[in-house]
Amino acid sequence: TTQTANFTMPNVTTQTVFNIRYRVRESCCGWSKPYYTTVTVNPSPVPVLASSGPTTFCSGGTVTLSTGAYNNYDWSTGSSNPTIDVNTSGSYTVTVIDANGCQGTSLPLNVTVNPLPTATITAAGPVTLCSGDDVILFASASSSYLWSNGATTQFITVSQSGVYDVTVTDANNCSASSTPITVYAVNAQISFL
Repeated sequence: TTQTANFTMPNVTTQTVFNIRYRVRESCCGWSKPYYTTVTVNPSPVPVLASSGPTTFCSGGTVTLSTGAYNNYDWSTGSSNPTIDVNTSGSYTVTVIDANGCQGTSLPLNVTVNPLPTATITAAGPVTLCSGDDVILFASASSSYLWSNGATTQFITVSQSGVYDVTVTDANNCSASSTPITVYAVNAQISFL
């Protein structure tokens, strides 16, 4: 008959070789002569995630996550590629299998994707102006502003014909540009006959 014996191996961080001496109990004659065997215990891999750039960025961006060279990869996204491209917020891990068939899972790496701000322009009055008139254009609230005419305030006063747009930047340093608005300035001349 075959019998098995369980051994508890200590936690190992490097390859460890155990030389084991054992005897077999024989049914009629007591114990056998000593036998020797060698058991090699390989440590589990400890994959460490790396990113190709910042892990906090604005919507529309991406970051590539990778780890060391292993035989197999199982990302929390379901990918089995050595690297993954990430463009959504979340916590990402990878489970790998090394050349010895040992498995290990990385610590999670958090990725934060901030939404883009909303950039709109509101006119406080008609955008077709008579001579001498003006109109105030308001940008949607944000942290900073850059108008197409170079102004950096939330609103501008316009008296000249032109196409105006604004780029707003929020507290996360994410930017968006508005749809342009056109202002028409009519310079009417009155002739007296």
